[in-house]
Amino acid sequence: MKQLKSEQLVELLRKQLNEEKYEFHFDKKHDKLRLNHKTIGKGMELSLPGILAKYNDKQEAAIDEVVYTISQTFNAMEQEKEQGFQTTTQIYPVIRATSYPQASKEGHAFITTDHTAETRIFYALDLGKTYRFIDESMLDALQLSVEQIREMARFSVKQLPTSYKKDEVAENIFYFVNMNDGYDASRILNENFLKEMRAQVEGDMTLSVPHQDVLIIGDIRNETGYDVLAQMTMHFFAVGTVPITSLSFIYEDGELEPIFILAKNRVKKEQEKQ
Repeated sequence: MKQLKSEQLVELLRKQLNEEKYEFHFDKKHDKLRLNHKTIGKGMELSLPGILAKYNDKQEAAIDEVVYTISQTFNAMEQEKEQGFQTTTQIYPVIRATSYPQASKEGHAFITTDHTAETRIFYALDLGKTYRFIDESMLDALQLSVEQIREMARFSVKQLPTSYKKDEVAENIFYFVNMNDGYDASRILNENFLKEMRAQVEGDMTLSVPHQDVLIIGDIRNETGYDVLAQMTMHFFAVGTVPITSLSFIYEDGELEPIFILAKNRVKKEQEKQ
């Protein structure tokens, strides 16, 4: 399998992106690439080790993903500059790891809501093929309050389609929501959908959001199911474009409880029985 170095990766990106449109600044010391859009005067920074790791796994497909993400991000910036925010009020919640930055590059705090110890809810202004996280500096332009944004997002996530694929492993059932619309993990916030799934799950119901583009619902009926789930979520977490968490949750009575806590409680109960 072909292995790349940072310098080679930068050259590949130069070839696939329009050099007349962007300025490339390769920071060899910190292994980063800064891209500046010549027209709109904004830029973005890429951490090269993460892209290299994905290239080693996916090869050319990884480069295509990065180029697509860069292009769509700058397209959104161009659209914002030309049309402003009033052209759309489509707002969705987006799940991210708690380690994700809570402020924009300009230092404006993002609008967020606590979710679990592992995850946090951000709010995104949908721009078609991409979206932009809403920060405090955008509230006046949107003419919305923080609570209005949260309410609109709660409504929007309920309107998303919830088709899924089903798989069975060692008598355990797994459902995969993978619409590739940028909001797959966000569907963990659709309480109506979760209640519908709970009604058809016979064992323990688990929820996993290893990366942005998948929600895994588990119907865990035996101990092997938990082992399979752990391996599955770790794999998805490792290959995802936007990793969130490799930790899964038990869903019960509308609450999310980390699986490792459940495991500890079970061990404690078994010890008490003895």
